[in-house]
Amino acid sequence: MIELAGIHKTDEILRLMTTPYVEINGLDFAYGDRQILSGIDMQLPKGKLTAIMGGSGCGKTTLLRLIGGQIKPDRGSLKVAGHEVSRFNERELYGMRRRMGMLFQFGALFTDLSVFDNIAFPLREHTRLPESAIRDLVLLKLEAVGLRGAAQLMPAELSGGMARRVALARSVALDPELILFDEPFTGLDPISLSIIATLIRRLTDALGATSVMVTHDVHESLAVVDYVYFMAGGRMVGSGTPAELRVSTDPYVYQFVHAQPDGPVHFHYPADNLDEQLLAGAA
Repeated sequence: MIELAGIHKTDEILRLMTTPYVEINGLDFAYGDRQILSGIDMQLPKGKLTAIMGGSGCGKTTLLRLIGGQIKPDRGSLKVAGHEVSRFNERELYGMRRRMGMLFQFGALFTDLSVFDNIAFPLREHTRLPESAIRDLVLLKLEAVGLRGAAQLMPAELSGGMARRVALARSVALDPELILFDEPFTGLDPISLSIIATLIRRLTDALGATSVMVTHDVHESLAVVDYVYFMAGGRMVGSGTPAELRVSTDPYVYQFVHAQPDGPVHFHYPADNLDEQLLAGAA
């Protein structure tokens, strides 16, 4: 019986290791009559960094909000750590979020708190650690992003790249199992962008976290991620490893990866014939 119990325990561990940490099947979502996402299927493995790419307005950030439980899908399944997020009650939802980290677009630091207190905030809110332990953890997180010397600065005293690194340190303050990055490279100069990309990769590996990065920055993302999903018009239009996507001939993927102005994603928003519209106005 002891051997059988051991076998069952080993099987369960192997199942958990191979099961996607985030699993999305047939997901639809709309704001009223406006369809945002249609038939989304996605598997996000534990311990890997996955990018979700696509043009502005294709539904990437909405997908992050669904994973975080801020909104619920109209149809389909979205599981985090094997649990259907839409079925969580309030207590269960907040329990899940305590195991998550979030890097918001532009950082979203608390402007009236110092760098130190920004990172200490989630530790003070969600743990009962003594201040001495919180101090040590904050300094360790700041050291990981190269900003331990900036602990007492205010957000207004930081450059854009520094602020994003502080926000990154705050997002991993609780050593989360799942980290969501919403356009982490927006507004950064090339050096800061490269630093943030490298830090996201290193922190994902160090924590063994499942990381999901919404971005439209192709060059830096393909250099650090394990897998990419491409979205267009609220649908999944392509996926693969960075190596596979660089040589892909899929029209959507090729247009995005190579920054082509012409392709399935049109420059012009749908409209009536220009000549007819001008003539109609002159009549």
